[in-house]
Amino acid sequence: MQDKKQLSGHIMALFSVLVWGTTFVSTKVLLRTFSPVEIMVTRFALGFAALLLAGRGWLRLQKPRHEWYFAAAGLTGVTLYFLMENIALTYASASLIGVLVSVAPLFTAVAVRLLLGGEPMSRYFFAGFALAIAGVAVVSFSGVSEMHFSPVGAVLAVLAAAVWGFYSAIVRKIGTFGYQTVPATCRVFFYGLLFLVPAAIWDGFPGGLMAWFTPLHLANLLFLGLCASALCFVTWNRAVHLLGALKTSVYVYIVPVITILSSAIVLHERLTPLMAVGTLLALGGLFLSEKREAAADET
Repeated sequence: MQDKKQLSGHIMALFSVLVWGTTFVSTKVLLRTFSPVEIMVTRFALGFAALLLAGRGWLRLQKPRHEWYFAAAGLTGVTLYFLMENIALTYASASLIGVLVSVAPLFTAVAVRLLLGGEPMSRYFFAGFALAIAGVAVVSFSGVSEMHFSPVGAVLAVLAAAVWGFYSAIVRKIGTFGYQTVPATCRVFFYGLLFLVPAAIWDGFPGGLMAWFTPLHLANLLFLGLCASALCFVTWNRAVHLLGALKTSVYVYIVPVITILSSAIVLHERLTPLMAVGTLLALGGLFLSEKREAAADET
């Protein structure tokens, strides 16, 4: 039974990053017309509505103090992470931002250690981290003809990775409360949207209404809202519950690889032998980190 739960967790984590790896391309398309705040509010409003229906109503809390955890998860995993990531994409290429965001597992390890006092880091984790970062760097840089570096975009991407690490630790804690994943994720989305209100007011959301209903924009918004947000946050949060925050976070290493591959398919960017080598390095880092987890579980 435990093996089946572990397998389910790995499948859910893999599914989440496969989808999330394509969202950089989708978001880049939307950023040609919409602001980062407009995209965020729309995608998470759609996600919240879908989860509210799927969860059959509003979640009732067991204890009032649990509210703080949901608020913190919404602030870090929705508001801050995606606000910084989307703004970073306006300054730099999707590939570069994907590489920088992929350092999230390191921040997750630190956050888990600080907040939960568990899942200690070891040499296997750091070795896997170094190997995976080398791989995603090779993949990303070899697949981009013009690398538009921006200090602002780089700093925002790293900060986004940091807050995602804390989000993963908070979600791990919420998972111990025994709530069902769908209504719990819905409550996280609520707080994410709530904290977005000041930015939306400042941004003047919404803009021209006709642009929202063009087939290209509508398809990308529905994909981001229903699949990448509602569905994938549920599968990711469930994976964190089944595998632990640190073991799940190493799947983030695959995101830049998927971004490059989806860019090649959608935007017809050229694939190179170096990109294949980088993909193998990134996957090798993932498996090496898993070895660290296995060794830690046996002790």
